[in-house]
Amino acid sequence: MSDTQLTVTFDGGGIDDARAIVRALEGVFGAPGDLPADEGATVRTATFDSPGAPRPASDPAAGATLSAPVTVTVQGTPQAVEAASETLARAFTARDDGAASGDQERERQLLLVP
Repeated sequence: MSDTQLTVTFDGGGIDDARAIVRALEGVFGAPGDLPADEGATVRTATFDSPGAPRPASDPAAGATLSAPVTVTVQGTPQAVEAASETLARAFTARDDGAASGDQERERQLLLVP
């Protein structure tokens, strides 16, 4: 089974918001290679490796809250992006801000609000 990679970029909010979003995705993708750690950064990134057919978590990060709106961009295979988008929409209040598709990769932007 081949591995896929999902890259998640966070813009807005604080380090705790980025970590709450990562925790919501860990149920589907496992722990990321690195946790967002830079307190002073305005844009943070996490990269996940996952099985070829990830599925949205049934109960992701129950009770997760954000302190401020966060724009999240997820990029990877269509299956990984779909699973991440559905997982985040279940864990947070989310607005789909658009998607772009390539031959083998997809990108979606979501606005997560407190």
